Amino acid sequence: MEDVIDATAAKIVLAVKRGDSINRIANKIGKSYSWTYDWVDRLEATDIIANTETGIQIVDHGMRQQYAEMMAAVYSRDTVSQEDAYIIPHFAGMEFAYTEIDAAYVWTHGGYQIARSHDDYPVFIQVRDQDIERWLAFFEQYGIDATIDERPDASEVDGNVHYVLFPQSDGFEVEWMDGSPVIPLATAVDQMTQNRPAYEPALEIIATEYDVDIDASHHSAMDAD
Repeated sequence: MEDVIDATAAKIVLAVKRGDSINRIANKIGKSYSWTYDWVDRLEATDIIANTETGIQIVDHGMRQQYAEMMAAVYSRDTVSQEDAYIIPHFAGMEFAYTEIDAAYVWTHGGYQIARSHDDYPVFIQVRDQDIERWLAFFEQYGIDATIDERPDASEVDGNVHYVLFPQSDGFEVEWMDGSPVIPLATAVDQMTQNRPAYEPALEIIATEYDVDIDASHHSAMDAD
């Protein structure tokens, strides 16, 4: 069992959503397919997860809870890296989608950043309104600040990484890009065009890569795809 008391093993188990493929999990935790495949084999051999025809599922939920406590202890003591900032939300087991600055960040494959620094790195996510208290409790467990609807001043939060939650009462659509759940491209473009001067570089990247006619009618251009 000592062989699976490892941060990578914990990340895999915590990030699993029933039916996930190995490739989806590898993308979620930022590891290579082969590295993740090897760990899935080891976790399956110890009956912690099962790799079935319909995807991966958790078998030992007690072990999952132990992993959750272990990672919460680690992150509450150490500085959270930018890479881990995009892994941790997967551990919550609740639906979310990157939005606002992070929608631009995800849709440009990390090619566009704005108004963030190493010392002040908010991550913007949409969540279901009914889950908001659970999200706040989840981040508290990890020793990470989270606010609702509005980015706080850097002096008002502890640590470099923090989360800004946007509760949605009517649900929301989620697309996947580079292993990250994100609001649909059309919605992201709508958000960016509302503050176009700040997002112009991102809009140029998106217009080129996704063949979106943003200067004209980006809705009709994307609907035609």
